[in-house]
Amino acid sequence: MELSWLSWLYEAVAFVITWIHTGYSTVLNPDSGLTWMLTIVTLTVLMRILIFPLFLKQMRSSKKMQELAPKVAELRKRHKNDKQRMNQEVMALYQGAGANPLGGCLPVVAQFPIFISMFTVLQAMANGRAVYGMTEELVRSARAAHIFGAPLPANFFMSSEDIVALNATVIQTKVVLGIFVAISSLTTFLTVRQSVTRSIAQMPDNPMAQQQKILMWISPLFAFFSLNFPLGLIMYWVTTNVWTLGQQHWFYSRNPMPEFDAKGNVVPVKPKPSLLAKIRKTDAVVEEAPPPPPEPKIVRNQPSRQPRSKRTGSKKS
Repeated sequence: MELSWLSWLYEAVAFVITWIHTGYSTVLNPDSGLTWMLTIVTLTVLMRILIFPLFLKQMRSSKKMQELAPKVAELRKRHKNDKQRMNQEVMALYQGAGANPLGGCLPVVAQFPIFISMFTVLQAMANGRAVYGMTEELVRSARAAHIFGAPLPANFFMSSEDIVALNATVIQTKVVLGIFVAISSLTTFLTVRQSVTRSIAQMPDNPMAQQQKILMWISPLFAFFSLNFPLGLIMYWVTTNVWTLGQQHWFYSRNPMPEFDAKGNVVPVKPKPSLLAKIRKTDAVVEEAPPPPPEPKIVRNQPSRQPRSKRTGSKKS
């Protein structure tokens, strides 16, 4: 899957992989699976941080569209017999509010070249090709790495002879790859469900709601195409899914679903406090709490010493 116009990106990804792997190799075994697993996870995190501004732009645009939902519904009702006029009015409304209906495609479009580059570079490593600026030593190190007993460049459909040539057992390699693909499928489903559930809750009358639900249940099946991917690329996909889950949860908790009054105007909703904010608030309450009242002083009344006559009961003569 090599695209010549992406050669510069292949070289950039290979350079970053080399740089990260060299850094971890100063304290870990360069050929160990742990070193290469950390390299791939770190590379994924760096890539997601790089496109994080696009994610924020997507979410803010989506939020504006949700706030405009009542007005859009009113325009659709008003111009239900004139679709051209309705589309023009809706687009004018979005443009006036600075909302982009295609903003949700930005992170996906940005990730696609990165995914292709990762696939191409890792596939070159799996085939033992030192290209895109990679050294023979780096490629040999990647081919020697095993993660839970499975070679980093192995895929599920690799022949038994090729797996044995990588100093691994066939059954263990297949089991590990199958587990990683299952995790990839599960995280893909959770990621899509999180987004679709939020979308349906915000726009219950959305005509695309049923299609979104179908997509939610079909999405895990696409992960099984990764059976033909090297283990390193599957790890990249699992890591990016986990990152997306956490990223969306963070944004949704800070930006709750908008509420509307009877006139369709947005009512401000306070975001849910984060765990750190709750801890800080608890500490502040403890610090501001008044000191407990002092314990009452216990006064013991000692009996006074009585004269001998009273103690003995004798009368004074």
